[in-house]
Amino acid sequence: MRILITAGGTREYIDPVRFISNASTGKMGYALARAALKAGHQVTLVTTVARRSSLVSRVTSHERRVTVIEVETAAEMFKAVKKHFPRCDCLIMAAAVSDYTPVQPAKTKIKSAKDRLTIKLKPTTDILKWAAVHKKSKIKNRKSKMKCHRRLVVGFALEDKNLRLNAEKKLKEKNLDMIIANTPATIGADKTIAQIKMPGQKWLKLPKADKTTIAQKIISLAEKASC
Repeated sequence: MRILITAGGTREYIDPVRFISNASTGKMGYALARAALKAGHQVTLVTTVARRSSLVSRVTSHERRVTVIEVETAAEMFKAVKKHFPRCDCLIMAAAVSDYTPVQPAKTKIKSAKDRLTIKLKPTTDILKWAAVHKKSKIKNRKSKMKCHRRLVVGFALEDKNLRLNAEKKLKEKNLDMIIANTPATIGADKTIAQIKMPGQKWLKLPKADKTTIAQKIISLAEKASC
C-alpha cells in the first residue's frame, strides 16, 4: 500500500516569533511510519518541523520507500495532504492539527505591554473531514477503463471524558474507516493504552504497550481493511 501519515503538532503564528501549538511529540506518527515501512509499504510522512528531532533518522533509513515532507501550520499540512492524497491508498492522521489559527497574524513582533491582548481566532480546515469526503475517486486503469479507487481514512480521538462515546461520534460524523481513541495521558508517553473502532465492529482495546507495538497493530488492521 501507499500510506500517507501525518505527525506532530502544528504551529499557528501570532506574530513572527510567537505561535499557538500543542503538546504533541509526534512519536505515534513516526512509530506508524516505521511500522508501515517494516511491513513493506510505501510511506509519505507529513511532519511538523518542531517534532522531527532524532525521530526522523529512524524513518529515513528506509529512504527508498519514504518521502518526508516538513510543514509548520495547519494550512501547510492541509496543502501537503491534499497534494499527496490522490496517490495514496490509506491516510492515517496522527498529527495534532490546531483547531484554530489567528485571523490576522502581526507582520512584526508584538511589543509587550501591561494591557490585555485579545487575539481573534478562526477555525482551520478539518483535514480529516475533507479526506473522508474525497476518499472515493474514479481512475483509469491500463485498459482505459474507469475504476473506483477507495482510500482508507484513519483518525485519532484524544478525549478526557466519555472516550468511546466521543470517539465513535467522530467516527460516524466524519465517515472514517477507523478511529484510535486514547486519553491525554498518551501525550509524550512511550507506552499507552489504545482503543480502536471500525464501522460495524466492536471496540478493540489494546493492553498497555509501547507505541511501536500499537502502530504495528494499526497498520495490520489497515492492511486487512484494504483487502
